[in-house]
Amino acid sequence: MEDGAETNWYSEANATFGDRLAAARDAAGMNQAELAKRLGVKVKTLRGWENDLAEPRANRLQMLAGLLNVSIVWLLTGEGDGVDAPVEAADPNSDSRNLLLEIRQLRTEASSLADRLGHVEKRLRVLLTTPKVDQ
Repeated sequence: MEDGAETNWYSEANATFGDRLAAARDAAGMNQAELAKRLGVKVKTLRGWENDLAEPRANRLQMLAGLLNVSIVWLLTGEGDGVDAPVEAADPNSDSRNLLLEIRQLRTEASSLADRLGHVEKRLRVLLTTPKVDQ
């Protein structure tokens, strides 16, 4: 494997926080339920982090790094002490890589749209529950 491919596999350009978290958890030989229990969080919470729907607070981030034997910086950016690139990543298919990147982008856009929808719904509820004042 090329050194450049191995060192860049988990970079910010190629992987998300959730990707790095899932890879470190797998490398540590834990499933989501085991790691969630050790962290004192619900599996749903951990799943949200791995799916990039939420991010842990600083204290949980520190615990994650310690339990998974990676650096906090690696979890956040892919730089520093982390896990090795997967063996099957030696010659990634560019079409597959592009599809994965598109999925990540769509997931981010969907999350943003869900947030916007929630804000619009909240404004509408306020308008519907505010009594009209005759002038």
